[in-house]
Amino acid sequence: MDNFPEVSPASASLPQNNQFVVKEIVYNKFDSQMMLRCIELARTALGRTSPNPLVGAVVVQDGKIVGEGFHPRAGEPHAEVFALRAAGELARGSTIYVSLEPCNHYGRTPPCSQGLINAGVSKVVVGMVDPNPLVAGGGIARLRAAGIEVVVGVEEAACRRLNEGFIHRILYQRPLGILKYAMTLDGKIATTAGHSAWVTSEDARSEVHQLRAACDAVIVGGNTVRQDNPYLTSHQVEAHNPLRVVMSRSLNLPEQARLWDIQEAPTLVVTEVGSSQTFQKMLREKGVEVVEFNSLTPAEVMSNLYERGFCSVLWECGGILAASAIAQGAVQKIMAFIAPKIIGGNYAPTPVGELGLTNMTQALSLERVTWRVVGSDCLVEGYLPPKII
Repeated sequence: MDNFPEVSPASASLPQNNQFVVKEIVYNKFDSQMMLRCIELARTALGRTSPNPLVGAVVVQDGKIVGEGFHPRAGEPHAEVFALRAAGELARGSTIYVSLEPCNHYGRTPPCSQGLINAGVSKVVVGMVDPNPLVAGGGIARLRAAGIEVVVGVEEAACRRLNEGFIHRILYQRPLGILKYAMTLDGKIATTAGHSAWVTSEDARSEVHQLRAACDAVIVGGNTVRQDNPYLTSHQVEAHNPLRVVMSRSLNLPEQARLWDIQEAPTLVVTEVGSSQTFQKMLREKGVEVVEFNSLTPAEVMSNLYERGFCSVLWECGGILAASAIAQGAVQKIMAFIAPKIIGGNYAPTPVGELGLTNMTQALSLERVTWRVVGSDCLVEGYLPPKII
């Protein structure tokens, strides 16, 4: 407990401009700070918790943090358990902040809602309701039935962003697909000769490395392997590395590639039945997993990754595969890095290939769009309209 930072208690007479209203829930600056701390703790386990969500918890007694915790990975105790353990006897009569509704069912671990009741907490502040039907308000109801005060919706938008992959997985039975690409100001991802290193700045590439660390898998096509020979790792010490997935119908791939070295990160090659058995044998001897599909499509691959328990999948492919992934609903989110460069070229590749759209009125307009500067580049984030899902 000695390592937890001290914070000022919430004031009952905070001015109105220090309060936030979310769905008629009023909470003060202290509540906001504690929930943001929960999110910060939860992010410690980025990329490691699937199919479970990222969750952080903070126990507060008399305005001071007396216990903290986060969920490290599936099968291990939830955030509330670690926070209560750290708080010890100080948990009794305390307020606990948790970024996601405490669970109310027996899975690989017992229900956290009962654990909070047993610990004697007096108040539970929840960031967002769990979309999982096994929870979905049941944890909150159980706490209230036990006489515990429950506040829901503190920093809800931030909590939902933290777990957008988990939410999508629960609602649609598919991982969240994120298409990331880097292009020049004139919309090119490489020169006419195929050279693409580097379109964006080092700052943007660092952002991509962090994005990979937060995802369960990253997908490329065979052309990316042939042209770029990528690593597709997070390039961060002790950070999570995603499963590297290569889609190739014919296995017309180089025998020597960085992706075939699995010491740092695993690789999965997905192909079609009947593709080169010799190449498959070579890959398996190197420890690369190979899976054959009757018909290799983005939708089928995402279904396979869902069965593996994944929540977020990053597409770092070329334009042809990107267009196919969008058309089949395998992509929901777009992250476009735009570099202030112009290279021209009538036949230089672009981020998204043929979608069959002939009129501007058919264009896929992104929703919930944000823009921000990353180094010398601009990052545009947005979501495809729901009808694409």
